[in-house]
Amino acid sequence: MTAPAGQGETSVRSERLATELAWPEGPTVLPDGRVIFVETYRSQIGYWAPGGEHGRFAYTAGGPNATALGADGNVYVCQNGGVVGPWRADERRPPSIQRIAPDGSIEIVATECDGVAFQAPNDLSFGADGRLYFTDPGRYDQDLRPDPGYIFALDAEGRGEVVAELESVYPNGIAAEAGGSVVWVESYTRRVQRWHPGGRIELVAELAENHVPDGLKLAANGDLWVTTVTSGGIDVVSSDGSRVEFVAVGAIPTNCAFSGSTLYVTDGGVPGEGEEATYGGVLWAVHLDGAEGMELFRGAIG
Repeated sequence: MTAPAGQGETSVRSERLATELAWPEGPTVLPDGRVIFVETYRSQIGYWAPGGEHGRFAYTAGGPNATALGADGNVYVCQNGGVVGPWRADERRPPSIQRIAPDGSIEIVATECDGVAFQAPNDLSFGADGRLYFTDPGRYDQDLRPDPGYIFALDAEGRGEVVAELESVYPNGIAAEAGGSVVWVESYTRRVQRWHPGGRIELVAELAENHVPDGLKLAANGDLWVTTVTSGGIDVVSSDGSRVEFVAVGAIPTNCAFSGSTLYVTDGGVPGEGEEATYGGVLWAVHLDGAEGMELFRGAIG
């Protein structure tokens, strides 16, 4: 099904919190109110604190792509290795899942699942079963589409499973639903897909042609909030794919995170198309009227 894009049906008030960020993505709200997010081109996790302070939370090297808070207080990170198109990080890392401890120390949790080496892990979410689900789309190239896509899962003991092996569709943002299913978006196909426990994959929606999906979060009512980087906003899709509204939020919205009725949105600001890093990113607080986020699941990997 094709979900049409509306024109600003939801009334919002946006507040600019931090600027000059180096391609921010994958935000997470910490218990103390800080918002952390990756800055891919600075090879670091940045933070913003209530009151306005912002800076470095942790240096991961490589190219961090998204964050998720674990039940153990650690922050789990999708690490793409340090390659984005022609850009190369000064310090590369293996494509992996990294873990940042409260003391700031960083270790690599996994570089492969079930014998499949990671290409470039992108986004992650703990599921209702406590496992860490994440996407691995490989390299981005809309024309060549060079790599297959994967949905992986890691359990509490660090054992990995290939949840789904996909064609070259670029699986991107991912979120876990209350019933145990997992949803993700595909940047090449503009589809929203759902994996059900047991293995069935269901097409939820296909977004409009000029709405390329990147990030994804869930509202308390089950709606899917999809940041679409080419639209300047968020497509809101009901859980059955039958309804969409459009919320304008920024120039290049890459991902988002709920905190009650506030939606924190990372905005790339300036496209990264060459070897040089860009530093025009923004963190927004979008204050919503009538929408709240779903409580996230938490897990941990030993």
